[in-house]
Amino acid sequence: MRLTDSLRIHRDTCNVYLLISGTEAVAIDFGSGAVLDHLADHGIERITDVLMTHHHRDQGQGLARAAAAGIRIWVPSSERHLFADVSTHWQTRVIDNYYDLRQDRFSLLDDVPVHGVVPEYRTTRIGGFDILALPTPGHTLGSLSYFATVDGKRMAFTGDLLHGPGTVWSAASLQWSYSGLEGAAASVISLDLLADRDPDLVLPSHGRPITRPAEAIAETRRNLQALVDFRRDEHWDLDGRLRQPYEEITPHLLRNRTSFATSYALLSDSGAALLIDYGFDMITGLPVGDDRSSRRPWLASLDALKRTYGIDRVEVAIPTHYHDDHVAGFGLLHEVEGTEVWAAESIAPILREPRRYDLPCLWYDPLPVDRVVATGVPTRWHEYELTMFPLPGHTLYAAAIAFEADGHTVLATGDQQDGGWVDGERTEVLNFQYRNRFRFDDFADSARLYRRLSPDLMISGHWEPRMVDDAYLDMLLAKGEELARLHRALLPLDEVDFGAEGFGARIQPYRSTVAAGENVELEVEVRNPFARGCRLRVDLVVPGGWQVSPSRREVDAEPHGEAVVRFTVVAPPGRRRRARLAANLTAGDRDFGQQAEALVDVR
Repeated sequence: MRLTDSLRIHRDTCNVYLLISGTEAVAIDFGSGAVLDHLADHGIERITDVLMTHHHRDQGQGLARAAAAGIRIWVPSSERHLFADVSTHWQTRVIDNYYDLRQDRFSLLDDVPVHGVVPEYRTTRIGGFDILALPTPGHTLGSLSYFATVDGKRMAFTGDLLHGPGTVWSAASLQWSYSGLEGAAASVISLDLLADRDPDLVLPSHGRPITRPAEAIAETRRNLQALVDFRRDEHWDLDGRLRQPYEEITPHLLRNRTSFATSYALLSDSGAALLIDYGFDMITGLPVGDDRSSRRPWLASLDALKRTYGIDRVEVAIPTHYHDDHVAGFGLLHEVEGTEVWAAESIAPILREPRRYDLPCLWYDPLPVDRVVATGVPTRWHEYELTMFPLPGHTLYAAAIAFEADGHTVLATGDQQDGGWVDGERTEVLNFQYRNRFRFDDFADSARLYRRLSPDLMISGHWEPRMVDDAYLDMLLAKGEELARLHRALLPLDEVDFGAEGFGARIQPYRSTVAAGENVELEVEVRNPFARGCRLRVDLVVPGGWQVSPSRREVDAEPHGEAVVRFTVVAPPGRRRRARLAANLTAGDRDFGQQAEALVDVR
């Protein structure tokens, strides 16, 4: 079907749109691949590229044919593994007693080679066309819409965001968790973003071309909003979230009420903004899963930040700690906005090399760090002076960020303590997680830091800002000291002291990928659990057929001291996923067994 001189539709398991330049074309979605049998019908000789709006089989079950024909395959960044490594997804996806209702089982059956991910929020020249990719989550969390001017008309290729006036192709796909309608709420926001682009023609993956987009978008939005409100039994002001995501704490310090975790914007009179944390923006709910396609960053709040507050650039982003809900958007900010990432000394290595660490809540990909900031040393940003301080507790790798804004002494503390309400009273719970490398005295030490810095306003990762007084600081210190006392009473520290974590070794990198015959260098950090100096022995346990040099290391350690020993491991031939290696620790004459493991993929 011909839409314009340069645009055709091939109807298949989905609509395959062909952007034609001479005798070549770019396809948006690919269906069964039958379009390759009908090139002459569309007046072309070959397809050079295919842009996928999302990962579902009806969009791309024929992609193996595309790869065989030498066609470059471009996919959404957060769904890349559902194309290039979908076999692993099928092997690891939970199917027993599952509560994850996303339609990720509507994925391809076999891997296809991916040429690249589509740069989001940017215009890319592909096959003679300038194509803008805009995240429009809803039908899937990772869905993209593509915008291009074709024969003088602004075209929007929207995947399954909508089907027609008032309709969507699937309602079930909008339920990302067992009880939620996260995708329906996200679709409402995505439709608003689509309407803001004012396309002349909307081209869905299923359904007919929409020639009156504004009316169709508005009607579909109303129906989705009604479904969301029916499920919640209340009206959720999604338009308000998109148009006014920020609330003022002070005139120059804003809180994003739509993000998870909370991000803050510090505004400079120069027109620049500095963000403290930036994880999942414009959140409508988190899917149950934890694979890459269950989490995606979004920049949906930035237009409102710039429009409402006169900001022309997001210049710097700083994390309070490394957890994904605080840093997931840093890479996108860096790529799209040119934002510099500044990170404290303890946080920067984890952002840069997440696979090296055995820690919870790591973001999937390495993140850029443009500046490593020393703790305790003031750092100038325009008219502001910010100082970072070590803030172990919730995680060992965290920083408090102190600054002044509009006459207030402010301290950003990340997730150090929970803030809530019980019987109408504000309460605090110390937010310790053992796997984050919590230590007994961390919260007492942080309370002493607060006392020394004496902020009058504290801002945190998930709770409302709170004004600070002496009673609050006294309460935090008392809770911190009580937490330390409880652990010292509970654990047999006079006999063996491996700290709150309870393990005497860890291996770095925790995850590695090597080719057969390649070396991987491992460092084993070990702890002396005794109040006396002793010799520590580490035996590295490897799978059969692997080589390790040396197989044993010994080192003397001070009372409760730590040491690092190193090994070289060589993988044998044969592809293997998550081969397990372990470090067996002996302290003096006491064997504590295999205290730590590491995982190695052999490709």
